[in-house]
Amino acid sequence: MPQKSWRAPIDLHTHSSVSDGTQTPAELVRAAAEAGLGTVALTDHDSTAGWADASAEASALDLGFVPGMELSTRFGWKSVHMLAYFFDPENAALVAETERIRDARRTRAEAMVARIAADYDLTWEDVLAHTTPGASVGRPHIADALVTRGLVTDRSAAFETLLHPRGGYFEPLYAPTPLEGVELIRGAGGAPVLAHPATRGRDTVLDARYLASLVEAGLAGVEVRHRENTEDGKAYLLEFARVHDLVVTGSSDYHGAGKPNLLGENTTSPEALERLFRAASGASS
Repeated sequence: MPQKSWRAPIDLHTHSSVSDGTQTPAELVRAAAEAGLGTVALTDHDSTAGWADASAEASALDLGFVPGMELSTRFGWKSVHMLAYFFDPENAALVAETERIRDARRTRAEAMVARIAADYDLTWEDVLAHTTPGASVGRPHIADALVTRGLVTDRSAAFETLLHPRGGYFEPLYAPTPLEGVELIRGAGGAPVLAHPATRGRDTVLDARYLASLVEAGLAGVEVRHRENTEDGKAYLLEFARVHDLVVTGSSDYHGAGKPNLLGENTTSPEALERLFRAASGASS
């Protein structure tokens, strides 16, 4: 596979209104260009629906574009996200699983809203008003509806109170295991990268034995440079990546106005992105 010329700065983790971002895919790409990025990935939750618009806008702006997705997985009580790059978006197994996850997201969101509505002035229609057609509905949309209703000040406050697992209204989300996630992504020809796995420190990173099983299954990299990873967690991940020869990435996890994260606040080197591209048997630009 010929080497591609990846233009820096490179941000490999962003979200559009297809999932829980506040900008359309095209608007996000324009924002990336205005922020001075050379390459941007679109990694909406469990969906590739924004790829075509984002890629077309990137081409028009002469901006490098990486097709990606953030796949929901679960390990026991832990929600674990798996970034996927350069995979076949029509792979039957991955399409079926992401459809199942999106259906579960909607069912879960409806159940949580029903619980909240018993105590607060909130309706399902309030939540849908904060989504776009075909969007993967989730807790961020409930948070936005709570903000609009004046029940919380912002998304962060919503997640720290009513939407927190200990808030009394939480409903767990169906998702495959991280190991199944890696296998699905590899089966679709993609390169899987474990997303922000140390947000609460090294002790909350998946245990070493399970991480090793992910490497055996084809894990390609770990997202180390992320604002929510703790310093001790980053150090642990860097050493794990060194020992197992994994790609180390850095990203913003940008959501538009949905989070304070800024495009390009953490970046990935062109060499690291090239390794991911070469690791993906279904690679396409």
